[in-house]
This record gives sequence, C-alpha cells and structure tokens, in this order.
Amino acid sequence: METFPRGRAAIVGAATYGMGECPGHRPLDMAAKAAARALADAHLTLPDVDALFVALPDDALGGLAAAEYLGIRPRYTDCNRTGGSAFLSHAIVASLMLDAGYIDCALIMYGSNQRSAGGLVTLRKSSPFETPYKPMNPLSSYALATARHMHQYGTTREQLAEVAVAARRWANLNPEAFMYGKGELTVEECVKARMVSDPLSARDCCLITDGAAAVVITRADRARHLRADPVYILGAAAAVEHASIDQMADLTVTPALESGRRAFALAGVKPADIDVVELYDAFTINTILFLEDLGFCPKGEGGRFVSEGRIAPGGELPVNTNGGGLSCCHPGMYGLFTMVEACVQLRGQGGARQVAGAELALAHANGGVLSSEATMILGTAATL
Repeated sequence: METFPRGRAAIVGAATYGMGECPGHRPLDMAAKAAARALADAHLTLPDVDALFVALPDDALGGLAAAEYLGIRPRYTDCNRTGGSAFLSHAIVASLMLDAGYIDCALIMYGSNQRSAGGLVTLRKSSPFETPYKPMNPLSSYALATARHMHQYGTTREQLAEVAVAARRWANLNPEAFMYGKGELTVEECVKARMVSDPLSARDCCLITDGAAAVVITRADRARHLRADPVYILGAAAAVEHASIDQMADLTVTPALESGRRAFALAGVKPADIDVVELYDAFTINTILFLEDLGFCPKGEGGRFVSEGRIAPGGELPVNTNGGGLSCCHPGMYGLFTMVEACVQLRGQGGARQVAGAELALAHANGGVLSSEATMILGTAATL
C-alpha cells in the first residue's frame, strides 16, 4: 500500500529571482540567487543545507556545479531530469528522506537565462517516427493533442483562448509577471493571433523568459520553529508514460490522471476541497487536459469548464494565480514556479491576486510532451 509522510515535511522558504529578463547571468548564477532568497525566507543559511536538488538547462552535472558554487558539501545531490515536472519529483524524494531522518534540510533550485541568451535549449531530439514530418517540437506535439481533443470533444479555439485570457488577468495583478501592465487580452485577439502550429496560435503558447526559483524543505517539527506559516506537503505523486508523443496511448489523457489520483488519496482530500490550483500551462491545452485528468471536471468538459471566467480572478476556481507560463514567466522548465506560487497563496502574500482564505493548494507540473506529470497537495496548519 502506497504511503506518504502527510504533513511531516514543510516548505519554509520560497523565492524567485530574475523573472522575465536577467541579462548578464548564467543559469547557475540565477538559481543561486533564488536559493539565497529562499534560505533567507526560511531563516536558514547555506551550511544548514544537506540535500541539494538541481536541474539546470545547460549542465547535466548541475548538482556538482551548484554544490561547488554554493560552497556546501551536501549528503545527497539529485539531478533527476523529467522536464518541468522534475522539481515536484525532487520534493517527493526530499519529503521521504526527511521523514526517514536521512537529511535535515533540502534545497531545490532552478535557473534559466533562455530569453537573454537567445532562445530555447533543446534537451532531446524528436522520435525517428516524427522526424520525417519536421515537427516544431515541443509545439507540434501539443498541437497534435489539441487537435485530437477538439475532434473528440468539440473543444473550440475560443475555449482555448479563455485559458490565455484568464492567465493575463491574473498576471495584471502580479507586478512580478512578465506581462504585468501589458494590457488585457481578449478571446478575439487570441483567435485572430498568428497561427504557429495548427490549431495553436501565438497566444496559445507560453512565454520565453528568464527566471529562477528555489524552495527550502525541512521536517514539520523544525519548520514550526523557523516561521509561523510553514506550508505543509500533504501528498504528492508522479507518473511517467512515454517520451515521444507518438507513443502516447490516448492524446487526450495524460499521466496526470494517475499522479493526481494518487496525490489526492495520499493527502486525504478531493478536488472540491482545493482553494487554488497552480498548473504547468506551457500551452492552453495543458490547462484543459490537467483540469480534466486531475478531477476538477469530467473528461471532455475542460473547454466548457474554463469558459465564462471560471478560472480567472473572481471565478469559482482560481487557476495559475501568478499568470502562469502563459503570462507570468516560462524559463524553459516552469514546474518549480507552481510550488512557489502555491506557497505565496497559502501564506496570504499574494497582494492584489491573493485568494481569500486559501488553505489548500494543488501544484502540478508537466515534463516532456505530456510525458511526465507530478502533482502535489499543499496546505496550511489548519489542514493537518
């Protein structure tokens, strides 16, 4: 029987750095500065860190480089790479290790300068079954999943646009968001935007930005002495199905179906209990697919579910309250930012975007082309 140390590990520090554009910095520079902020937020110092979890876009041995850069000698270092889901998987491992007493303090960090450095970093090549068709991956793979969802369930481009519109509305409440102050976005503007990979337009695609994030996790008994508002990890799970989209069993069903089911069961809560949702929205279809697979609406109903402002500010289910990958930031791998924003909301630090009374949050991250999914349920002390 699967078990998890519910509420026995807690996030005590969370921070970002260099959101949007951060010229003159390497990814490791940025990640280290986010880590310093997160440690200060936790009232801890570098010598307290004995487990280091890192995934950098330009260094497969980033854990070694990061330990050297920070001047620490951790007991454990992990560079597991599953794309944007890696960081939530890191948090799962950290929680188990903390509960076992193997480590005392885990630091998870990431940084990317992909915007100021001039573009995306390609981490893997296309499948030999896809290469002859010259896909613009990952975009074309997500376009394929989108087209299938539209064909099978009648999802419309206007419904996809609702996801982008909601993200922009949240971003306009977040001074740290790349699209803050850039004006409102309308469904019509999204539908009329330049087509990039049919049926996805430029407005259906995430930003290309710089950015870094870090979180600090320790045992709950210690967390309560470090700060008054630790964010407890109630349940988390990951699932992997494939590497290439051509091996996906069903283009409309992602491994989030499994990771979500297990995470909710381990946390002892259900989708209806969640106050705020932070999803990896690399493309508008992601939000629709994940809301379905995580149980917030039935399969095929995602397009209708996100319509009429339901996930926007003032809607019944706040989704991607920082603006998400579509309007806040997307520095290559966005997963760690879902955890940071969940912490912001559960601590009541969201300012104009704060969701009143938020006690339970879901953070969900995606890796590859709907390949690897990781789901985490986080809560305040009231949820223990």
